Amino acid sequence: MRRELLSKFQDKDAKMLQFGHHLFMDGKRIEYKGEEALKEIERMIIMPNEIQKDTLGKILSKNGETEYLKKYMGGSRDISDFKRHVPVATYKDFRPYIQRIMNGEDSSLLTGDPITEMLSSSGTSGGEPKLVPSIAEDLDRRTFFYNLILPIMNRYFPGLDDGKVMCLYFVKAERSAPCSLPIRSVLTSYYKSRHFKCRVRIPFHDDTSPDPVILCNDSNQSMYCQLLAGLVHRHQVCRLGAIFASAFLRGVSFLEQKWVNFCDDIRTGRLDQSITDPESRSSMMAILSFPNPTLAKEIEEICSQTSWKGILWRLWPRAKYIEAVLTGSMAQYIPALEFYTEGKIPLISTMYASSECYFGLNLKPFCAPEDVAYTLVPKMGFFEFIPLGENGTLAMDMDEDEEVPKRKLVDLVKVKVGCYYELVVTNFSGLYRYRMGDVLQVTGFHNRAPQFRFICRRNVVLSIDSDKTSEEDLHKSVTVAKKLLEPYDALLAEYTGYADTSSLPGHYVLFWEIVYHNLVTQLDATILQECCIAVEEKLDYVYRRCRTYDKTVGPLEIRVVTPGTFLALMDLFISQGGSINQYKTPRCITSASALELLNANVEASFFSPRYPTWINAVQF
Repeated sequence: MRRELLSKFQDKDAKMLQFGHHLFMDGKRIEYKGEEALKEIERMIIMPNEIQKDTLGKILSKNGETEYLKKYMGGSRDISDFKRHVPVATYKDFRPYIQRIMNGEDSSLLTGDPITEMLSSSGTSGGEPKLVPSIAEDLDRRTFFYNLILPIMNRYFPGLDDGKVMCLYFVKAERSAPCSLPIRSVLTSYYKSRHFKCRVRIPFHDDTSPDPVILCNDSNQSMYCQLLAGLVHRHQVCRLGAIFASAFLRGVSFLEQKWVNFCDDIRTGRLDQSITDPESRSSMMAILSFPNPTLAKEIEEICSQTSWKGILWRLWPRAKYIEAVLTGSMAQYIPALEFYTEGKIPLISTMYASSECYFGLNLKPFCAPEDVAYTLVPKMGFFEFIPLGENGTLAMDMDEDEEVPKRKLVDLVKVKVGCYYELVVTNFSGLYRYRMGDVLQVTGFHNRAPQFRFICRRNVVLSIDSDKTSEEDLHKSVTVAKKLLEPYDALLAEYTGYADTSSLPGHYVLFWEIVYHNLVTQLDATILQECCIAVEEKLDYVYRRCRTYDKTVGPLEIRVVTPGTFLALMDLFISQGGSINQYKTPRCITSASALELLNANVEASFFSPRYPTWINAVQF
């Protein structure tokens, strides 16, 4: 029966859109929409193992003659040969091939199809930006993925096609490789494609912002125009969002600075002179087609209130939810978003994706942000998993720098509930058994498809001696410590850290940006000292042993920085080639210029006043 279903599924796949290809190449109306999209999802998760085999078979069929695969498989297209012979790899293994292609050699080094662009990762999650090859079909695949999301959301929030969308989208100026291939972020690639421009034909995609505004390379002018357009249409907006929570909160901060200008523009029907991009200016003047003093007064009355608690639902009263990535390091922003929504607009993480591949969907969007789990879409790539230890660390018999034995890899359907894994992906555009560095935990199954909670990036850690603090451990510790600020109407708005080894013993340094909701301008030193020890008490056994018994780690330090420091940090990374869409505050600072910026804005410094508790016991 399952074999018959798979055969029927493959036949349909061949005849229909092929990931949306016919829709955008031939102008045909989208096939997967509404209930059809939901049925498509169910088809995929009923038989993920069969679809995974089919996906890997297609990848090998397309790319079997590439130099990389022939090196290990000798031209074979057999799946068992792939699993036996192709090694688990990291970016450094693919970098020489990518560099050769950048210098003008043929795409066949890695792919059977021509490489059409290089996608630049943000570089803020785990180190330096990477260049990821991409083929034309990848845009079809991403479009297919996006077109599955909103039908899921419309099931839980009916009527999404009856209003407008105010999502903050941004592009980044691109550059060219020596071979003339464009180098750009994955989102810039999508926003500049005909797939994005044709979205107006699809339900749920009535954006408040005109395309020229979204495609403006000046992020400040783009932000200004997008927020202004959202305010003009405030009574029609039914959903809000951005790719990452950090970008959305940057929008809120921008709104707080510029709302008087926005009201002036709406009141007079004239656009602020700071908007100099010709196409943005022209498209916005069509929106500001007449003076609207009534709307300007509404917005002014809301924004001029002393507290901005609940500002988002007051400005956009019809908004059904805010969509943004809120998992992993983005979980830090949940309290701030809850403050601005007053808990009246749900916060939704819809998808798990990267430059290398789009992975999974959140099929239960009503869950709490901390409980979000993603179901991997088995057609997007071939997924394998490295089993990790109980807390998401590498298994005891496997060193982090050692080559991962191929026999250790686990297929998608063979993962176990409660266990931790590192994701390994084989995509259509030249990455084979590529270690993503993402730690996932299996939370359950939907039909036969496993669901995963994103834990952290495994290679983002603080370390002085034998201690190794993961991003998740740091987040948990800071989450406990920041609760000590709440009785004083203070909120931890943002944080990052680094391992200071300039003196002995080295110690952890955390930079905190604190927001006050009343007239308090600073906290008593003892409160911040208690925050220091609260972080240390929550860190793991090894850290506390190093602090208390081995004395190889010094007292943790919190450096409080001036308001706006983390916006300046974001600007710094963007100025160095990052993308506003993809930016995530790094939880471990490695950049000298970023560290210099943070230290230049320190208002006060506090150290842990005592050793954390440590029990001298054998740990198994």
